[in-house]
Amino acid sequence: MRLAAIQHDIEWERPAANLARLGPRVDAAADDGAQMVVLTEMFSTGFSMAPERTAEAHDGPSVAFLVDRANATGVWVAGSIPLTMPGVDRPQNVLTLAGPGGELHRYAKIHPFSYSGEDEHYRAGESFLTVEVHGVRCTFFVCYDLRFADEFWATAATTDCYIVPANWPAARRAHWMTLLCARSIENQAYVVGVNRVGEGDGLAYAGDSRIFTPLGEVLAAADDREVSLSADIDPAVVADTRSRFPFMADRRAH
Repeated sequence: MRLAAIQHDIEWERPAANLARLGPRVDAAADDGAQMVVLTEMFSTGFSMAPERTAEAHDGPSVAFLVDRANATGVWVAGSIPLTMPGVDRPQNVLTLAGPGGELHRYAKIHPFSYSGEDEHYRAGESFLTVEVHGVRCTFFVCYDLRFADEFWATAATTDCYIVPANWPAARRAHWMTLLCARSIENQAYVVGVNRVGEGDGLAYAGDSRIFTPLGEVLAAADDREVSLSADIDPAVVADTRSRFPFMADRRAH
């Protein structure tokens, strides 16, 4: 599967402006052969702790954007959105994956970022999401989830590629790159980290989006500019790596 990771700036709490800017970039990635396109965390608003202004209905304009682009381009499109979900008492930070056949999958961020108060504004999710796309078993997490290795371990056996959209500040950029690499090495899977650039609400973002192989090697890397990364994700490489180096069999069950 050919995957494109779009590293982009975000206009603070201006969904319409962001959707207008990102539409052509999704289309361009599809034209270049991508079969899945991944945007960042809260791609249409920035990492806002004001859901009273930014949270959309479960079928709101940002979700409609993903669905429309998937339908128009024939590719899978993903990114996270602050959403008000039916039956949930508070908004959630929801990774939304739209497919070209009308498929719609969601993953609510399990670990809201308590350091910034995200847990005070957004309800934590409870369930993992793994979707097979063009033969690749993709498991989705969001930003702060990256710090919790046990969640990745729990899904490793059925995952070829982890996808992690983020708004990870430049102040902790070394942690971002190190943890992405660690998750790929310890789970012997591809890891795709898609981070924003620019500034939002007083924080600077350095990008540093990465795609790692199942051996922890850098397959594609970005600096601090708006750019699209692409790489071929091959489940046969995952199977071969795990066969040659059967480290996961030695994990203790907890």
